Amino acid sequence: MASVTLEKINKVFGHDHIIKDVDLNIGDGEFVVFVGPSGCGKSTLLRLIAGLESISDGDMRIGETVVNELPPRERGVGMVFQSYALYPHMTVYENMAFGLKLAKTAKETVDERVMDTARILQLEELLHRKPKALSGGQRQRVAMGRAMAREPRILLFDEPLSNLDASLRVQMRNEIARLHDRLGSTMIYVTHDQVEAMTLADKIVVLNAGRIEQVGSPQELYQRPATKFVAGFIGSPTMNFIPARLANHADEGCQVDVEGIGGITLPQDAGHHAQGDALTIGVRPEHLTLTEATADNRFEIVNVEYLGNEVYVYLEPKSGETLLIHRSEAPSQWKVGQQVALAPDPEHVHLFDDKDRALTVKGARQAA
Repeated sequence: MASVTLEKINKVFGHDHIIKDVDLNIGDGEFVVFVGPSGCGKSTLLRLIAGLESISDGDMRIGETVVNELPPRERGVGMVFQSYALYPHMTVYENMAFGLKLAKTAKETVDERVMDTARILQLEELLHRKPKALSGGQRQRVAMGRAMAREPRILLFDEPLSNLDASLRVQMRNEIARLHDRLGSTMIYVTHDQVEAMTLADKIVVLNAGRIEQVGSPQELYQRPATKFVAGFIGSPTMNFIPARLANHADEGCQVDVEGIGGITLPQDAGHHAQGDALTIGVRPEHLTLTEATADNRFEIVNVEYLGNEVYVYLEPKSGETLLIHRSEAPSQWKVGQQVALAPDPEHVHLFDDKDRALTVKGARQAA
């Protein structure tokens, strides 16, 4: 196992600046997930750590060693790709042993490592099979086993579950989480799926356009997003955003006029902003209450989704902008076409300035 330290890491492809001044510390034994939309640089950053791409500027250390110039085989990393990339003519045993044999590892050591890894991944009964005789989940476990058998200090995963169906993804998420608990290895995992990030990570790194937006635990990112981008990316369904303006400063926070809803008092400190400044409130679907419509607070229900134990209600503001979402437990009294008023819970409302930065909560109270 080993820590990973990135200091002002940059990556440039021709005229395209892909990774921009990334600083990051990954502790020994941590499970860290890189998450973000397509094209944000998360896979490129993983490949820089693996040594599959060269660093344009900055320093990278694994443990105490600067690895900028080290080839992949000398970094002590194992990588699991989105594609299983198994050799179809080889058995499971041969696939898992292949990297060790290339490294001219003694036969007894090869056998011991492959068998130990097969026990951990519950592949012992499949060692004689070839990839075509395996399910998608089994093939992904073999790909993981091939990386693990080399006993790397760091395991890297590049969207390993993208090719699996929904039920297999859930199963494999649990297997990867249990694997980390069992091995205690440093693991770095790339995904665009924020559900995977929330369920697997000790620490999430949210990337946007090659920069880190925020680093923190799943709970921190969900309850205290630093930017509007993070607030909208983490959480499913996504956070609702509604335009607002600062009405007044108050001892307990600030008063804002929210488009289509009216005035509410929030615990955020808007001390650097003037009356009338444009702001945005963010409120998660579970923190919206629906009540009887009024002349000044009126939204139409345009769709109701029943998901068994909960209900999503989609609402259209009078302005016709982006739909808002209310989440509640089933059963629900709400019907398409109803006119309702929205009442955000002030204790759970996030407030963002015109640069999409979250305003901090006064005192010890924190938005959740």
